[in-house]
Amino acid sequence: MSHGIDRRWLALLIVCLGTLMIVLDATIVNVALPSIREDLGFSQTSLAWVVNAYLLTFGGFLLLGGRLGDLFGHRRLFLIGIVAFTLASLACGLANSQGFLIAARAVQGVGGAVVSAVALSIVMTLFTETGERAKAMGVYGFVASGGGTVGVLAGGVLTDTLSWHWIFLVNVPIGVAVYALCAALLPAGEGAAGSRRVDVAGAVTVTASLMLAVYAIVNGNQYGWTSGRTLGFLAGGVALLAVFLAIEARVSAPLVPLGLFRLRNVSSANAAAVLLAGSMFAWFFLSAQYLQFVLGYSPLEVGLGFLPASLIMGAFSLGLSAKLVMRFGIRPPLVAGMLFMAAGLLLFARVPVDGNFIVDVLPGTVLLGIGAGMGFNPLLLAAMSDVEPSESGLASGVVNTAFMMGGALGLAVLASLAASRTDHLLSTGDGRLAALTGGYHASFLVGALFALAGAALGGSLIRVERPGEMHAESEPAAP
Repeated sequence: MSHGIDRRWLALLIVCLGTLMIVLDATIVNVALPSIREDLGFSQTSLAWVVNAYLLTFGGFLLLGGRLGDLFGHRRLFLIGIVAFTLASLACGLANSQGFLIAARAVQGVGGAVVSAVALSIVMTLFTETGERAKAMGVYGFVASGGGTVGVLAGGVLTDTLSWHWIFLVNVPIGVAVYALCAALLPAGEGAAGSRRVDVAGAVTVTASLMLAVYAIVNGNQYGWTSGRTLGFLAGGVALLAVFLAIEARVSAPLVPLGLFRLRNVSSANAAAVLLAGSMFAWFFLSAQYLQFVLGYSPLEVGLGFLPASLIMGAFSLGLSAKLVMRFGIRPPLVAGMLFMAAGLLLFARVPVDGNFIVDVLPGTVLLGIGAGMGFNPLLLAAMSDVEPSESGLASGVVNTAFMMGGALGLAVLASLAASRTDHLLSTGDGRLAALTGGYHASFLVGALFALAGAALGGSLIRVERPGEMHAESEPAAP
């Protein structure tokens, strides 16, 4: 019997290693972005695609991945996802042009979405007893949240000592090992019987819709916001979104049952997730550039600069967040988290050209770490508090999707705003560093407004649960 237990925990560790590889990739890139920009000649706004190509396909295929896993078996989908992600990582590492890197990042996002979507289901299948499951979920949640910290440091070390190509190539041996060990250790689960209909059209239309919108926003400064090109792409994005909604209303097994959004907590939590992610991803992206291009930090120093925020987020996800929710309910920690984020971004909106890390960068970083760590878990719980237990996986998947999509849209808007403000300041005679810093200021300020809007939304619209319900709801939710 003990042999069986050992094998399951070993399988959990391998699933966590696969998940870690996906999580790493969300943060490892931020540190290397300035080096990628210089090497491949990206502009400040087009550089956002290196992040957004990944976020958009990841968000677009997260729900589809979960559905495919339910239908065709989680183990099979997990292995397919690992293969896709590993091959795409190899392509990213060998990329020598902008287009090739962005396309490979998009494929990486699809592989990452499939792995993330089924990993949690595999953990739930491996551990059925409540106590063991809680322990296993704790391990999984720690990896999913703590992985970002490792990514930030690894990105700095690899970019500094080797080159940015290695932040992607490092996934290849890990991916091969995860595949081999999973094939040996994971039980071969059969997919669910019954309807084998899969809403591929839904996943493709929603992803394409957002890609067109992001493309229009990212290139708006270059082609003009009222140009036929920009308006055409925006209109195309809106039209595809309408097609997506029409598909979801009609198909028998929709990706996102639209009825979910009639539930007040689900729709409010999703709106808040979009705002939280928009400010969070833009902060990561723009502060890395401020540290490297204005203050002259090396990639490793940038990585160390992000470490405090990553460690604080990890501590919250390991249990602080759950304790706050048990004590105060969902709403207070959610609102407080968003307010902390807004305060952190406001501090960043006044960083000087000759900034000092301890005085100018660290306080805002700490506040953002506390805010994001506090806010994310209550968002998930709020979305799941209104639905039947059988739909809780879907509800948390929808919030995660909103989070990725909101991150991509927010980053596109704020990176464009920063570039536009910088161009304006350069044209009025400011020096290069002053103009860059002025651009970042404008974006951090609007990011703070996003976070404040999220706090207002969460505080006024999310319904407070009745005391006693919280205990049933506070099973640890992994991001």
